[in-house]
Amino acid sequence: MELLQLKYFRTVARLEHMTRAAEQLHIAQPALSRMISRLEEDLGVPLFDRANRQIRLNAFGKAFLVKVESALSSLEEGKKEVLDMAGLERGIVSIATNALNRLSPAVKAFRERFPDVSFRIKQIAPAETYSIGELLEQGTADLGFGPMSLHKPGIREFPVLQTEVFLAVPHGHRLEHQSSITLEHVADDPFIEYKIGHPFRQVNDEISRRAGIQRTIICEVEEPAALGSLVQAGLGIAFVPGCKGDEVTPFTLLPIEGPDQRRAYFVSWNETRYLSEAARQFQHFLGEYYAGKQE
Repeated sequence: MELLQLKYFRTVARLEHMTRAAEQLHIAQPALSRMISRLEEDLGVPLFDRANRQIRLNAFGKAFLVKVESALSSLEEGKKEVLDMAGLERGIVSIATNALNRLSPAVKAFRERFPDVSFRIKQIAPAETYSIGELLEQGTADLGFGPMSLHKPGIREFPVLQTEVFLAVPHGHRLEHQSSITLEHVADDPFIEYKIGHPFRQVNDEISRRAGIQRTIICEVEEPAALGSLVQAGLGIAFVPGCKGDEVTPFTLLPIEGPDQRRAYFVSWNETRYLSEAARQFQHFLGEYYAGKQE
């Protein structure tokens, strides 16, 4: 039984799909199938039920997966401890995020201070924010970063950034030169919005509800860049977060009058797993970095 077999088995077991597992592992499917078959021969029992070219983890496989997950997690934590003994400059930070555009400047600033620290970043689709918590539970990621609290047992988190929400209007908009606006002034304007399920959509819906307006949404997007591009093109207006030090935008950001409108970004981690020195340092750095953006 080899370590590589266990890693491959874990991926196949999680996906229950040989083709997708092979693609994720960057290995030919026949080679992956042979490796799983050899593992089953070594164990003397089948780990999957196979029917009509589909595979399902059976009772043997489920029991074995628990032990494999534990063993691989212990080995990964051991690797982190050894790297810590070699010093912070040899560290690796693994982070899962659905807000890469907001996180990237902080990563850049941290690497300027610690240039030899490596990052492994897993970008999560906004509609799959829940998977950040799963990656933390599995030990696949050291830290999570995003605009929503995870609310999961064993996962600790704290807010590192509060961004004010502005109304983004294209240049030439009738309200472009206002010092601030109320949302009643734009109740009939077309809005660019995130798709349902996106964490920002939930925040924006609540802002509109409190203001007593019902937006006319003409387009739904998944990424901030797409939203900004459509506002810039003059197709509509949108809610956009901003904070001190942000780059100049190709549209106008108007402060919204009324109750304070803010979005919180959280850093999260699994308190039951070993957190490397590099990850702990980056965790603290995020608090320091974003504090300077809120003065």
